[in-house]
Amino acid sequence: MRVAAVADLHCRSGNDGLVRELLGSVRDEADVLVLAGDLTDTGLPAEMGLVASALPSLGLPVVAVLGNHDHESDHAEELAVMLRDAGVCVLDATVCEIDGVGFVGTKGFCGGFGNVTVQPFGERALKSFIQTSIDEAVRLENALARLEAPRRVAILHYAPVLDTLAGEPPELHAFLGSGRLASALDRRSVDWIVHGHAHHGSPFGRTPGGIAVHNVCRFVRVRAGLPPYGVFDV
Repeated sequence: MRVAAVADLHCRSGNDGLVRELLGSVRDEADVLVLAGDLTDTGLPAEMGLVASALPSLGLPVVAVLGNHDHESDHAEELAVMLRDAGVCVLDATVCEIDGVGFVGTKGFCGGFGNVTVQPFGERALKSFIQTSIDEAVRLENALARLEAPRRVAILHYAPVLDTLAGEPPELHAFLGSGRLASALDRRSVDWIVHGHAHHGSPFGRTPGGIAVHNVCRFVRVRAGLPPYGVFDV
């Protein structure tokens, strides 16, 4: 199976041709399209309407997770329903299977990496913040435990490794992803991982366990001289 993946469309009102402009040729190159979050710019239903109305014309099964921008205006549930009504499989620590390939996905969250992972210690506000990070990793691992397909792809919005954040200011790393996500995926194993969110990051990295990680933010890919979406074999 050929899987096309892109993140960070950031579709906004008045930019109704964006999806077709970026993805118009994807049906000739891939069998499935993955959208790794930040489909909208400010999380408004009008913005998601532009995305949802354009996707059916691509003629491919679509699997997606939401990103932080899709949560900005507190309409995340409504936006997910709009995508599902357009035939998109929206994952939120859930799984789906297409032609024998399993997809697991969730937005993910912040938290840091390695010896600078933020711990849930001190003020209640900080404990709550980091508990969200821990919960996302646990939910991801639990979802993957239910996926029986031998070939498996993980879809995130936040980064699971530092490698794909190279180029971002180091002081922002803890806000761009969490190594807890990589740990969960290493324990359960997938073929490869895609994410977005880090607009100034790098296209490729690996988890500590060796799983390939692709930052498919369209801005990262274009800056690296690549097409706005990647196409990967499973």
